[in-house]
Amino acid sequence: MSIHRSLKVKAGLLRSRSVLTRVERIEALRRKGTWSEGESVYGLPKVRTKFKAAKG
Repeated sequence: MSIHRSLKVKAGLLRSRSVLTRVERIEALRRKGTWSEGESVYGLPKVRTKFKAAKG
């Protein structure tokens, strides 16, 4: 069952997300130089988010 068009939120994806996936966190840490291949993927440090989610 789908949601009726009148009930969908049009600006739902415009806010920035406060939680990154593990893959996104690893990529951000790799770019920053604080994580390298072979290190544990558990217990990663927090990563600040400043991007907007793509419009759908």
